[in-house]
Amino acid sequence: MSLVVVGSVAYDGVTTPAGKIDRMLGGACTYIALSASYFTKTDIVAVVGDDFAQEDTDLLASRNIGLEGLERVPGKCFFWAGVYSEDMNDRETITTDLNVFANFSPKLPEAYKTQPYLMLGNIQPALQKVVRDQMPGALLTGGDTMNFWINDFRAELLETLKGWNFLLINDSEARLLSGESNLKKAAAKIRALGPKILVIKRGEYGATLFHENGYFAVPGFILDSLKDPTGAGDCFAGGFIGYLASRGVSMDSAAPLDLGRAVVYGSVMGSFCCEEFGVDRFRTLTRDEIEARFEEFRVFTAF
Repeated sequence: MSLVVVGSVAYDGVTTPAGKIDRMLGGACTYIALSASYFTKTDIVAVVGDDFAQEDTDLLASRNIGLEGLERVPGKCFFWAGVYSEDMNDRETITTDLNVFANFSPKLPEAYKTQPYLMLGNIQPALQKVVRDQMPGALLTGGDTMNFWINDFRAELLETLKGWNFLLINDSEARLLSGESNLKKAAAKIRALGPKILVIKRGEYGATLFHENGYFAVPGFILDSLKDPTGAGDCFAGGFIGYLASRGVSMDSAAPLDLGRAVVYGSVMGSFCCEEFGVDRFRTLTRDEIEARFEEFRVFTAF
């Protein structure tokens, strides 16, 4: 039982009130896979250039992440750089160099095509659909999108969403996709597009899950120290689908309790991500720490 994650493996440069890092491992696929790997076997499909460092390959391998689908081609890795605001709720993109990612065409190893779980990172909707079509037997399929795809590739995105069981987006994306300012109405419209499980992420304010039996909301975890929010949403996604995969959940067996716990684990993983720059927290994070923070969530949300 394995989770396949498709998306970007990249390098980032970030400036936050806590400091500046010129080059660090990043990319949606990287964050999702590292987060999910604490719960289930994870395989990635991505492309990197010949500047991808051996130490970063070693980090992924150390988490038992399958690298057969990591394509290596001549050129440089996708690079993004940005500057965060003082409260870290907003960021300005300084550099986006797609490099080898510009021609990314996901290539699934044969062994991946029969895996039961698929998480599609933030890539072109048509590519997401191509991958989804190669895994028709998946128990749970879903992913992420962004404003650019919603605005400029809406027809492709709507066709892609028809084949998804779950969608993870933030509140502004939910409003844009649905045309509704009220999130409850937005959720109903989005769920009618295909994904019956919808999570709307609200950054430091938490997340809300919508499904056929109603909705469930969790607050954000209040950190003592916040260094870098890059990748937090992707780590949320990794914790969410990773936990569901660890439980063997299918679309038919997706009970509210499992879905609610998946949202909490997603919030837990996103919070850990913010404690250090880039993926650094995952170099030392243990499953015991994850379970301890899950219990903290249970205590401070008890009513």
